[in-house]
Amino acid sequence: QVQLVESGGGLVQAGASLRLSCAASGRSFSDYAMGWFRQAPGKEREFVGTIGWGGGRTTYADSIKGRFTISRDNAENTVYLQMYSLKPADTAVYYCAAAPWMEAGPQEYEYDYWGQGTQVTVSS
Repeated sequence: QVQLVESGGGLVQAGASLRLSCAASGRSFSDYAMGWFRQAPGKEREFVGTIGWGGGRTTYADSIKGRFTISRDNAENTVYLQMYSLKPADTAVYYCAAAPWMEAGPQEYEYDYWGQGTQVTVSS
């Protein structure tokens, strides 16, 4: 079992930056690829990005590429989502998820564990 707790969400203005954290507990964090997803009001949950268990490989959705960066600190059992140049369209609940593979992709079925989410609201 892996428990995931996101934090760092909030209300910001367009153009601002925000860093989300996802703290993991339970089984060895470094055995899991980690992903970030988001769900906007009235929309399906969508893939944001993922990072391999060693932190060496990242993949991002086209919609956020160049603005968001995922990193992880295996010593702290934490994965981060650094968001720059936020837009109102980035408003969503952001979820982290853990996949028991070296690397994972954009499909939700690859991930076994999910956090409860943290709300990010970007005002215009």
